[in-house]
Amino acid sequence: MKRCLLAVIFLLVSLAAAPAAETPSELKPFVRGSWQEVLRSHAGRPTLVHFWGVTCGPCKVELPLLGQFMKDHSEVDVVMISADLVPNLPGAARAMLEKAGLGSAENWLFSDGFVERLRFEIDPAWQGEIPRTLLIARDGAVTTIEGSAEIPDLEKWLAQQKAVMR
Repeated sequence: MKRCLLAVIFLLVSLAAAPAAETPSELKPFVRGSWQEVLRSHAGRPTLVHFWGVTCGPCKVELPLLGQFMKDHSEVDVVMISADLVPNLPGAARAMLEKAGLGSAENWLFSDGFVERLRFEIDPAWQGEIPRTLLIARDGAVTTIEGSAEIPDLEKWLAQQKAVMR
């Protein structure tokens, strides 16, 4: 009986000490400095960063297309950043991402009351319009797409990325 009790205690302590696994639909808080973290963690890899929002009509149409693009192109890092100003709805954002097939992407949610500062860190000229997509090449070059991103344009960019690798 003592051995069984000790085994249970050991198991519980081990589980409590283990780092929590990141759930696919986790929304990381996007705060001051998060943009530099995104750039650092994806340096040298083709990365699609998409700014969207729960209240954005074109985003609702575009998200499933981006989900399919992510599924078809695992060589591209996909970062989704919910940049809704008001309201900031984490539950609705998670649900939309899951439904669109983007639950396993790297997902962020603007979490700073001073959103202008967040936008300025990303691009000083950005006024907050969404959807907005940044295509970051392996060499760090950024291509900005204002409004909805067209899948043929994403495919063309990706082909250029693959050509650079040859």
